[in-house]
Amino acid sequence: MKYAFIRRHGGQFRVTRMCAVLGVSRSGYYEWRDRPESVRTAGDRQLLGSIRAVHAQSREAYGAYKTWRVLRAQGIACGRHRVARLRHQNGIEARRKRRFRVIAEHHKLAPPAPNILERRFQAEQPDRVWAGDMTVIPTAVGWLHLAVMLDLYSRRIVGWAMGNARGQELSLAALRMAITHRKPVAGLLHHSDQGSAYVGTLYQAQLEQLGAIKSMSRKGNAYDNAVVESFFGNLKNELVHHRRFMTREQARAEIFDYIEIFYNRQRAHATLQYSSPVNYENSNQRLKTIRPENPG
Repeated sequence: MKYAFIRRHGGQFRVTRMCAVLGVSRSGYYEWRDRPESVRTAGDRQLLGSIRAVHAQSREAYGAYKTWRVLRAQGIACGRHRVARLRHQNGIEARRKRRFRVIAEHHKLAPPAPNILERRFQAEQPDRVWAGDMTVIPTAVGWLHLAVMLDLYSRRIVGWAMGNARGQELSLAALRMAITHRKPVAGLLHHSDQGSAYVGTLYQAQLEQLGAIKSMSRKGNAYDNAVVESFFGNLKNELVHHRRFMTREQARAEIFDYIEIFYNRQRAHATLQYSSPVNYENSNQRLKTIRPENPG
């Protein structure tokens, strides 16, 4: 490891000085450097390149285990502990996560719908169970509010909207985007919290028109909508906490890229067998085409 460090930093520091600091001999270093590379070392070097690629593509979000799963999915034969060792030796770490704080609202508006979902965060088919929520993103000029609609089948964000103010118009825009793109049939289970953005007249009217079954979290209980809260936590840990947005427009652009390019299409999810939401939907659709549910 010391010799490898000296070789990597040979263009920055004198070899003599590094050998003295690390307590190794110059002759030993040069003997190691000129020795033919072993098969194991060559394999580690090649694997390290793949690990770095996954680390960059994941926006430094993956730990050793998820990196290993992604490499295996790419057809790269490697051991879990080998991946962990190479990451550790080369200082490759996932971005530090901050605790995600949930802010609960309390309103005295329309009576809430019952909690039909009851933390059953799975769906057998797409567009059968949607969950919506809102959060805020700090910028130098004020808050940017984000509303999302998530399909529990694939964890895909199927609708989203951003605006300068929190309210019914924003949540309704996210819902309408989801309806336009996914065209769900009547009987969709729609889950949200009891915030004013979801119990408002216009929003409820849209759900009635859709023929949706309404479900709401218990007051002040973020765990009743844990999957969406988890998405917000990932968004903030993997993007927001590492950026200083000077304008709302900058935040909008980067959040769009995170949702549509990275999260929906690239990010590996443990609950989806380490596939992305879009790949999970496409793969399952291909399986249904090859093996129809009711053959003959």
